[in-house]
Amino acid sequence: MLGNHNLNPPRRAKIIGLGKGVPANILTNQDLERLIDTTDEWITTRTGVKERRIVSPQQSTNDLAEEASRQALQASGLNADDLELIILCTVAPDQYVPAGACDLQYRLGARQAAAFDLNAACSGFLFGLSVAQAFVAAQMFSKILVVGAEALSRLVDYQDRSTCIIFGDGAGAAVVAASDDETGILGFDMGADGSGGSLLQIPGGGTKIPASHASVDQKLHYIRMKGKELFRPAVRAMLASMDRALASAQLSRQDIDWVIPHQANMRIIEALAARMNISMDRIFINLNRYGNTSGASIPLALAEAVEQDLLAPGDIVVLAGFGAGLTWGSMIVRWGKLGI
Repeated sequence: MLGNHNLNPPRRAKIIGLGKGVPANILTNQDLERLIDTTDEWITTRTGVKERRIVSPQQSTNDLAEEASRQALQASGLNADDLELIILCTVAPDQYVPAGACDLQYRLGARQAAAFDLNAACSGFLFGLSVAQAFVAAQMFSKILVVGAEALSRLVDYQDRSTCIIFGDGAGAAVVAASDDETGILGFDMGADGSGGSLLQIPGGGTKIPASHASVDQKLHYIRMKGKELFRPAVRAMLASMDRALASAQLSRQDIDWVIPHQANMRIIEALAARMNISMDRIFINLNRYGNTSGASIPLALAEAVEQDLLAPGDIVVLAGFGAGLTWGSMIVRWGKLGI
């Protein structure tokens, strides 16, 4: 497990641009009532989700990633040619080979950028930001695009009530650059526990269970989740991870201005707030409108928090996530102004 990283100067990374990409199509709880045996009240009570966005037949993960990336570049003041690295964090790539990040590089015209995909599920964006911070600290790259994008509706069985009510599609992107002031990433924590891999998985499609008539008939290419068994480890892991990340930044819970968690489930978020003894007013939530968008969840929420002018320069912002793997991560950011 990686953790307790103290990121004192000389080289700290900071977010200088944010963007989001979401499909126009909205799937409401009332729409789901017509597909499966459920009700709006049942879904809302157990998840907090009221609606989610769904890609059209013509859209894919990289269409959402491109939209979010263009917005983030515009907000940053950089051109695509300024980028040195692109990291696409996703569990739902357009295809397995080549990496979606390479297609995104081509779409954006980021001809100078290296590019690769990263899969850490719902923790993916935080892992991607941590990698970006490491490259900045090592003085290998100073202008990096980190994108979380998912078209999870393509991986959901709409006859499975345990998953189809939760997941949605979307993308969020952040342009990261070397900080020239006291703002930026102050500390982070990352971790994994592979023994819990069966709690949230897509069994088919890899080399263990390659695509076949049998695997399709058994619906092995869809998301399978044991939600009740994930609840406690999710809360426990995120809480411990945030405390480690705060310690690495030499801060405490009392220093937190905002928490932007992975938008997985309202019960998990409420349990996290209660155990942290932090007001729900200081936790950003857009789960009700987008559902769980996995790797896109945190950057999409972060982009909307900025849209709503909630984050002020100097604010201590905690990003925290938990996902399949099992994986988890936290990041402490002293917020700064966007743009170069």
